[in-house]
Amino acid sequence: MFGMNTDHPASTDPAADATAESSLEDHLDAREVEIVELADVPAQEIIFRSIVVLMSAAAEKLGLSDDDPTASPHLDLDESRKLITSLAGLVTGSAEYLGPQASVVRDGLQGLQRAFREASAFPDEPGEGPGEKFTGPVY
Repeated sequence: MFGMNTDHPASTDPAADATAESSLEDHLDAREVEIVELADVPAQEIIFRSIVVLMSAAAEKLGLSDDDPTASPHLDLDESRKLITSLAGLVTGSAEYLGPQASVVRDGLQGLQRAFREASAFPDEPGEGPGEKFTGPVY
């Protein structure tokens, strides 16, 4: 079925090997089901799901889910910069497919960009903040 992985020593327990191989097969079967189902999902929905994931993750990394974002254990400006920039690229690149929700999505993105600026001890110059190379300056 599957080739032996030379990175790990072979197990001396055949039952454990069979269980691990069966578990891998089950995981692969589950992924095949997900792929088949994903093929049935319209592109616009996949784009929106991706936007929601990126927005949510950026908000978490900005500490916005906590009462005091500045004291949040999740606050990570480096990570939030990456997420916001990726989100801005997706939003800008897919704007024509977002339909009437495009303005809501852009507003959410700008809100995250502003929150990033507020959370920064030394805010970026306008046009240099996360995602602003795609969206233009956010004040």
